[in-house]
Amino acid sequence: MPSPLSLDGDRLWSNILSTARIGAHGKTGMNRLALSASDAEVREWFASECRALGCTVEVDDIGNMFSVLPGSKPGLATIAVGSHLDTQPAGGRFDGILGVLAGVEILRALHVSGQMLRHPFAVVNWTNEEGSRFSPAMMGSGVFCGVHDIGSIHALSDKEGLTVGEALDKIGYRGEHIAGYLPMAAYLELHIEQGPVLEADGSKVGIVSGVQGLRWLDVRIRGTEAHAGAFPMTLREDALVSAAKVVLATEAIAHKYPPGVATVGSIHVAPNSRNVVPGEVRLEIDLRHTEESGLAAMEAELVADIARLVPQAELSVVWRKSPVLFNATLRETIQEEAEGLGLSALHMVSGAGHDAAHVAVKVPTAMIFIPSREGLSHNEREYSSPQQCADGANLLLRSVLRIDEILGS
Repeated sequence: MPSPLSLDGDRLWSNILSTARIGAHGKTGMNRLALSASDAEVREWFASECRALGCTVEVDDIGNMFSVLPGSKPGLATIAVGSHLDTQPAGGRFDGILGVLAGVEILRALHVSGQMLRHPFAVVNWTNEEGSRFSPAMMGSGVFCGVHDIGSIHALSDKEGLTVGEALDKIGYRGEHIAGYLPMAAYLELHIEQGPVLEADGSKVGIVSGVQGLRWLDVRIRGTEAHAGAFPMTLREDALVSAAKVVLATEAIAHKYPPGVATVGSIHVAPNSRNVVPGEVRLEIDLRHTEESGLAAMEAELVADIARLVPQAELSVVWRKSPVLFNATLRETIQEEAEGLGLSALHMVSGAGHDAAHVAVKVPTAMIFIPSREGLSHNEREYSSPQQCADGANLLLRSVLRIDEILGS
């Protein structure tokens, strides 16, 4: 009986390090914003590698890339794995990147062994998962799944005024396929955890049961600019003092609705001068919860608190995403394959958003996590070891092979 198929963990690690030179930032970090020149460069690397392994590389009109290997049984939908190659402005070398490069190594393992799946097999690079240059995040998968209208997305601009459509054209990645064109039988995503839970638990891998829902709120507070020395305290309309009340209310909401979390991640103060009373503050708020009811309660109560504490505040909800539950059959399959590989597994909810959360609305979907050292991510110190990366990638490979048997029978 032939040995079970496995991939080359050393080569996976080598590719992680070598591709990290594209958009390198600091000592070990990454700055590879979506649809930038460095994003185009790593896309070309990805396409070249996959074509050499027998794939056709197809691109849709939001720039999502699908490297597709034919299957042996005509008419079957595709089994896909993937993630994203774009990064935060000062991110790490693993977030998203691991999932795509593990897919390339699965292609290589199939190519070397001569083994063919029943289903077509695709490795996907989703456009603009991070949302750092263009908002919203998880843009490409959202368009693929019909969450976002392609025309509206193409018209969105970055801070320099360049639209998504113009950026796609500039790097040559506005594809001919209509987003959502590729039928999928299943989608699996390997990702670093981006939090401390797996490391603290000691488990080798995480089997993700679902993804927290989220709400993004923007708050604008106007006060009156005044001289910091000449204007009496009793007469001030200090926008930053009012904003501080909102920050504290946001934190209190999360403590009231566990396991919810709430973050004021961005504060813009104008005129931002030491000796001027702030006249305007803009806050960007992130609320998350595993249950829709908890998320709705957090949003409603925070909105009411802001109206009470800072009546002059202008508030808008810029993004709502409901919690997602992943496919039970796929999760059970991953569990069985983890046991076969001797990998201890923890079932857990993802605190971060992922392309899989969008895809799950349309396609049976599951996710695998590996530990992140110290729970760090969106940070140039982000790190998972070569062995952890190899463990996750081999579990992904074995899960794909098993799902191909289950769905193809």
